[in-house]
Parts: sequence; structure tokens; C-alpha cells
Amino acid sequence: MLVEFRTKNFRSLRDEQVLSLVASTDKTLLDTHALDTGLKAAPHVLKSAVVYGANASGKSNLIKGLQYMRGVVMGSAALQPGQTFTQLQPFKLDATSLSQPTEFEVTFVIDGVRYQYGFAMNTQRIVSEQLLVYKAFKPQRWFVRHFDVDSGKDVYEFGSGLKGAKNLWEGATRPNALFLSMAVQLNSEALRPVFDWFANHLVIVNEHTPLVPDFSVQRLKQEAPRAAICDFLRAADIRIADIEVVTKQEVAEVKFHHVTEHGKAVFDLMDESSGTRNLLFLTGPILDILSKGLTLVVDELDTSLHTLLVQALVRLFHRPEVNTGGAQLVFTTNDTSLLDAHGLFRRDQIWFVEKRPDQSSSLYPLLDFSPRKHEALERGYLQGRYGALPFLRNEALGMKH
Repeated sequence: MLVEFRTKNFRSLRDEQVLSLVASTDKTLLDTHALDTGLKAAPHVLKSAVVYGANASGKSNLIKGLQYMRGVVMGSAALQPGQTFTQLQPFKLDATSLSQPTEFEVTFVIDGVRYQYGFAMNTQRIVSEQLLVYKAFKPQRWFVRHFDVDSGKDVYEFGSGLKGAKNLWEGATRPNALFLSMAVQLNSEALRPVFDWFANHLVIVNEHTPLVPDFSVQRLKQEAPRAAICDFLRAADIRIADIEVVTKQEVAEVKFHHVTEHGKAVFDLMDESSGTRNLLFLTGPILDILSKGLTLVVDELDTSLHTLLVQALVRLFHRPEVNTGGAQLVFTTNDTSLLDAHGLFRRDQIWFVEKRPDQSSSLYPLLDFSPRKHEALERGYLQGRYGALPFLRNEALGMKH
């Protein structure tokens, strides 16, 4: 489960920004909206978090930051010697940030063990990297790596907790590769859970990795998953009798069966609304994520979906009888009506991103404003009480003084 994500000097996120899913001491909805960690430092972690902000405020960059970190973990071991990180974008609007490294750090829990892993990098190389493992209250520093400018070499320090061929892994790690990635490629069983969390437990959906129908289509070919998908779509008032997958010339076609008291008909996928298609593409992966206990991160979850459908998807993560694996959902949205939806969020699940005058982004929680328990959050947000609103000039609206 995801506990915390930190990044610094990534796109508009110039200063260090921290998204924490550690639950506050508030007991409201704790049984349904939070997961027990078994950790003294963070007894409960939230099942969901929502991030609000104006267009171009930087909320999508937060997700892109986690996605970029995941990409480096997954792909750096395969880079050729001297190959650079051409897609890395530090904050460009001041000279100091351009010359500084970009930093990423993530904290997560696997099987009751807390891992804190992070690295700093520039377009040329990995500058530093470290892993802390909390098998007890005090952390074990499994490894620390930093680039020594004077010698032009990486310097490593290893803790006793990391077992295996450490010298071999160190020698094989190029400047543009992560030690974690290379060690796992060379069969480090101790570090594999960390790598696997990025590879298999973190699912990110945004403009770079949009939802595709393939996963849901494959699920629809299986009786039990198809029944679960159809049940959810019907519960969401998508009036279908059944969904069928027909394969013609090795191409799978999705058919929607509609039945009314006056007749029945079969519709192709493109005959359905974009909202129905998006919901279908979401439902298959989400039901799988819920059963496996994965962490889903989605940019603009509300795209083409009615607000009640978004609520229904979020509530799935909060229902213990459905979310049996301890899954989590983190998403951005502009749907302010969710703020006051009854029982949808605890106050510690709500975050905002605001663009400062210098064009850097600031991420902060609703709790910074100490809202009352029954405060009208949507009205307060739209009135500017929590910031993170678009600034509209009168001229842009066609208005004159």
C-alpha cells in the first residue's frame, strides 16, 4: 500500500511536494475509508485521496512525477551506456532549478514491512539513491549511493540487512541505471519486493497511459468477471442485459445486449456513449485492482463520467466487502460536487494544488485549513477559502469594468 510520495524539481513542482496517505487521528469513517498497516508510526493508511486544482495548476504533474519515477525503476537497467534521460524536465523558470537534480521518493508497505526508497537524478545520470527498510520501529539502511564529484565515481554504503552479491550488483550498475533495477535484474531476491511494487502493484492512468479496452475485453470473455462487470454497469444505471465478445477474423468485438418490454437489440461498442465506454474500460481494471489490492492512480477520473458514477467508483474502494485486497485509489478531478457527497471522503483525503505567481506548484491538504466536521466544502472551495482556483480576468470573460 502507498503511504507517501515526494518529489522535487519535477516540471512545475519546483519545491519538495509531499502527498501523504497517512490517516489523521480522526476516527470518522476510519473502518471503511482506511487500511490497518500494523505499524506504530502510521497505524492507518487511507484507501483513497482526491486532488483538486485549476487547469494547469500542476496536479497532473504530481501523477506524471510518480509515473516518471516508476519508468526509471522499470527501464534504467536496460539503457545503453551514455544514454541520457531526455524526457526529464526540471523546473525551467529559474536558472538554479535547471542546474539542480530532480528528486523522487516513495514510501509503501508490503506484507507489514515499510520501505522508503528514493533517488535523485539529472538528465545525464543518477546522482543519489537509497533504501530504508522498517522491519522494526527503527529503519535499516540497506544501501546508500551518491555521486562523488571529485572522484567522478559513485560511492556506495551497504547495511547488514541487504543480503546477496552486493559487489557484483555495484560493479554492474552504470551511471544512468538505478542500483535497485540492476540488482533485481541480477536476481536480488531481497530487493525484488521493492521493484515488484512499482512493476505490479502500482497502476497509473493518464494521457501517457490511457485506458485501453483490451483488459476489460479479456475479462468479458470469462464468465465470473463478465458477470461482475455487468452487475456494476447495471447498478450504475447502464441498462444492459448482457455483454458479449464476438471474435471475427481474430478481432474481438464487444456487443451490448439491451432488452426492454417492447423489444431487444444488440449494439456495437461505438454505438454506446463515451461515458458508457469509459466506464466499461474502467470497471474491468478496477474490479481486478480491488481483488488484488493494488494502488490505482488516475488523472481526471471524472472524464466523460457523471458525478454519481464517479462516486460509485470511489465507494467501491471504501466497501470492505468489495475491497478485499486493501486496494487504494488516488485521483485528480475538477468535480467539486464530490466534496460534499455524503460519506464519500474524510477530510484528510482531500488535497489541493495551486499555481504560485512564479509558476511553481504547491500541493497542500484540506486539513491545513482546520475545516469543521460538517463544513460545506464545495461552497468553501468555490468561494476561494482553500485556494487552488483558476484566476479569471474580466477581459477573458468578455466583461468590462
